Amino acid sequence: MSFNIRMNTPNDGENAWPNRKQWVGDVIKFNSVDILGCQEVLVDQLHDLEKELPHMSYVGVGRDDGKEGGEFSPIFYNTKEFKLIDSGTFWLSKNPEEPSKGWDAALPRICTWIKVKHKHSKRTMIVMNTHYDHMGDEARIESSKLIAKKAQEFSNNGKISVVLMGDLNSSPNSTAVMELQNVFQDTKTLSLTNPLGPAGTFQAFDYNAELKEQIDFIMTYGYFKVLRYAHIAEARDKKFPSDHLPVFVEIQ
Repeated sequence: MSFNIRMNTPNDGENAWPNRKQWVGDVIKFNSVDILGCQEVLVDQLHDLEKELPHMSYVGVGRDDGKEGGEFSPIFYNTKEFKLIDSGTFWLSKNPEEPSKGWDAALPRICTWIKVKHKHSKRTMIVMNTHYDHMGDEARIESSKLIAKKAQEFSNNGKISVVLMGDLNSSPNSTAVMELQNVFQDTKTLSLTNPLGPAGTFQAFDYNAELKEQIDFIMTYGYFKVLRYAHIAEARDKKFPSDHLPVFVEIQ
């Protein structure tokens, strides 16, 4: 599951994080998620998720300082199913090894990754989780080129399968997404069953939003079978658990 949980800000009023955190945890647990990539996670939210998801461990750092400052793009994994082998974070910039802003981006942006071994099948895979800049068009395109290159390096040119998830702040036909598709395939197009849910993934907490624009994705590079795919439009009392819909996929 890829889930932009919306940063914790009191400006959201009744949609503020303290009113949503248990609900976000419930959505994740109900769908039996084994690998979770979240975006817009501040350090206090990270600790709240840890409490909500005691069966999972996480990897991630804050984008401002590589420690706890600013938003994380953490990856949670079910420790009963997966063993962590390696992990890291790089910045979406010309200096990926250190906290930095890239190209015309408004803010520092990161990609966190893990290498895990599935305990039952003994297979290894890479998982990458990112959140692209909301302002910089060039930054989004260059971020895609960098992530595609890193995925090829991490996977030893496709020998290890890779899952990429994230809020790309880009539509499916954008140049940024097309750049990724030189390496990755969108799981929505690979699903063996018809995708469920609305076409879009961002509703800004508006229950009447048209939800036509997809900006959150899960993609794969290497051999996977995609069994099912959904944009989960969970709502109650005309409210959503976040301003984005989570993207859910079951892969084999």
